Amino acid sequence: MAGKLQFNWELSGSGWATCRIADTAGEQKNFVSYCTDALADLLHGVVGLYGESSVQRVSFDLEPAEVRWRLRRRGADVDIAIYYFPDMHGSWDAPDEDGRLSWGSTQPRQVLGHAVMEAAQAVLNLHGEAGYREKWVQHPFPVAALQDLRRLHRRDDECEQCQASGASDIHS
Repeated sequence: MAGKLQFNWELSGSGWATCRIADTAGEQKNFVSYCTDALADLLHGVVGLYGESSVQRVSFDLEPAEVRWRLRRRGADVDIAIYYFPDMHGSWDAPDEDGRLSWGSTQPRQVLGHAVMEAAQAVLNLHGEAGYREKWVQHPFPVAALQDLRRLHRRDDECEQCQASGASDIHS
């Protein structure tokens, strides 16, 4: 396990976001396009780790490339594997392993859930729903997905960070 997970999502221009995930062993940074509802898709993927499905996939359009996150739950941990495909349009049906593994880590689900939840909340706090829509253009801020993740994380993860900080509810 690599430990010390960091995750950031920053709107970096009209229809673009910078997504960075890192641990003590390395990092992955991508410039994600609004051609997909990327932040919502990621939140839904992480929410899915709290259900019966042990594998979630999330695809980010980098125009023209794709990065695909495969999140595989193994007990209390999640194996995170990020695959790079040079052409998104040619990779939709391709198995993950047809891409190049560009980053991987194993993290406790509570750490991943907390990191993604906090990053999404930071975006909402900074831009608000209207500001997010103005910058992301194609899609509204995924309020319901963030609420779902917060609820499941609080219910299932016994997160010490949430208890220590009082992890606030969603507001914009």
